[in-house]
Amino acid sequence: QVQVAESGGGSVQAGGSLRLSCTASGLTFGDTAMGWFRRAPGNEREGVACISWGGRATYYAESVKGRFTISRDNAKNTAYLQMNTLKPEDTAIYYCAADPGSYRFCDGGRGTGQTYWGQGTQVTVSS
Repeated sequence: QVQVAESGGGSVQAGGSLRLSCTASGLTFGDTAMGWFRRAPGNEREGVACISWGGRATYYAESVKGRFTISRDNAKNTAYLQMNTLKPEDTAIYYCAADPGSYRFCDGGRGTGQTYWGQGTQVTVSS
């Protein structure tokens, strides 16, 4: 059974930083693309950042480029999202996701029919 679990959410003031972590089990982590999505109140879920199985290719939403960094440690079955210079509009529930296909599964925010999702972690940025 595949399990995906996020940690590291919380509250921070604008301009601050947070790091989210995601562990995945029940799959071959080193063969799996990983990603972070978010859903803000009243908005649809969007793909924030995704990374290929080997870590060489990444995707970022335009709204987070230059502020967020996705990475992974295949030895620890863990992916990370370092979020810097946070803005109030970054407030959302952040979901970790794993997909056996391309890291481009970030596109569109819906994942694919093979995407596994975590339960989500709340990130709140106050002004």
